[in-house]
Amino acid sequence: MKVKNCSTFTFYILHFLFYISIMMMGIDIGTSGTKAIAFTASGDILFSAYEAYDAISWHPDQNELDPALLLTAVIRVIKAVSGHTDARDLLGISFSCALHSLICVNEKGIPLTNALTWADARSKDYAAKLKLTPKGKEIYKRTGTPIHPMSPLCKIMWFRDKQPEIFANTYKFISIKEYVWFSFFGKYEVDYSIASGTGLLDIEKLQWYDGSLLEAGITVDRLSIPVSPTFIERALHKSIQKKTGLPDGVPFIIGGNDGCLANLGCNAVNPGDLALTIGTSGAVRMVAPAPTYDEKERIFNYILTESQYVSGGAINNGGVAVKWYVENFMGKKGESSRDFAAILAEADKVVPGSEGLIFLPYLLGERAPVWDADAKGVFFGIYSGHTMQHFLRSLIEGISFSLYQIGLCLEEMVGPIERIYASGGFIQSESWLQMLADIFNRKVYVTNSADASAIGAAILGLYAIGELSSLPDAAKMINVRQTYSPVEAHHKIYMKNYSVFAVLYDKLKHEFTELSNLRRPD
Repeated sequence: MKVKNCSTFTFYILHFLFYISIMMMGIDIGTSGTKAIAFTASGDILFSAYEAYDAISWHPDQNELDPALLLTAVIRVIKAVSGHTDARDLLGISFSCALHSLICVNEKGIPLTNALTWADARSKDYAAKLKLTPKGKEIYKRTGTPIHPMSPLCKIMWFRDKQPEIFANTYKFISIKEYVWFSFFGKYEVDYSIASGTGLLDIEKLQWYDGSLLEAGITVDRLSIPVSPTFIERALHKSIQKKTGLPDGVPFIIGGNDGCLANLGCNAVNPGDLALTIGTSGAVRMVAPAPTYDEKERIFNYILTESQYVSGGAINNGGVAVKWYVENFMGKKGESSRDFAAILAEADKVVPGSEGLIFLPYLLGERAPVWDADAKGVFFGIYSGHTMQHFLRSLIEGISFSLYQIGLCLEEMVGPIERIYASGGFIQSESWLQMLADIFNRKVYVTNSADASAIGAAILGLYAIGELSSLPDAAKMINVRQTYSPVEAHHKIYMKNYSVFAVLYDKLKHEFTELSNLRRPD
């Protein structure tokens, strides 16, 4: 009897040790850096690695990344994580990636251009013209992607007319993830999730949309083959295998886009759940069983899986706006995220509402809900009593108001917001999290870490290989570590400021366009 009990005990101990040691590597390829995590089936991050890179911008509307640096960064983080873990415990590698990038490659897969990111706005004239047409409205309805210079559709149109030689010599128009995937496997494949942000994919039929192709002037053979986010490849090129140090036969799951996977990674997948992310940019998103068409074209509809869509909106100006202010007006450059948390605490010296100072955070134009590349940043209501701390707090409030404005659109189109799950680098600031709870008048939950997109990629990978029977089962892997409850008195103050914020854009829209016209060459 004792032997039997001992054997049973040993079995459960071994089973427990196996369960906490097996892992999925989640990789998030962003516009400022690439991160990899080793995520266990019990929900722990064993190890992580990060490689940063800088954008290329010689023109105010230009924003590019070097494809070679991107590929090197992905290889390095894989090697770093696999080198600190037991490769025998690696169940697979799954990808998250930023949306809306475009690389033109030739027949050999060699880039003819850098990677144009979501922030590249050189196609804004094409977007503005298309948006006003019936074709533009139908493209938004069928593809779920608002007409905006962020989209590969508009970028391709720009190449067609402005750089016809590159357009003619382009064999495939691909994203950052597709470039990495081709470099690893020699195949042009794109997951539905990334493809759903191109303005080129019919998000219900899951195939390239003829109306968009016609508008762009391309045929379907110049795009990759769309596949499920759970699609798996194993035949890694030997040269990449050598650089990463991976064993034979590791499953690579193609994964999805960073926004949709952030919802999965912070457990915002149920009705009433809102995922709120602030990194360089920012976004709010809700999961729904079907795309939600908005006649006002304020929100996007992207694909998480074949049966789950993510509706929401992204803003251009998140942490990048804070960085702009801190570096240029507070004289602090090269600050770490920990330093930034301390800097943001300066805003606590000012009462909620910034004593009437209001900020429109459109330094880089704006996406949701106005979708206007010509929008500009504005400090409104300045008086002599406002200090540096007032301007800092007003800036943070303005970013938060933009996200709240999109949240109201989602409540109108998708359903009521009951809970908010926060992720991104900004969660280092308790003050900002409390501000969001006060503005939304909802509880804000902070889960495992800031790495929601990488965690979401790992969870999707576990589901793809059968370690999870369903995506909702991932809830047991994600723990809430902090909760912020709203203060009603603060909410009332914020709503007074928001009532002014909400109408400022419409009052200034014409002037924004006029200012942009002054910058354009004759």
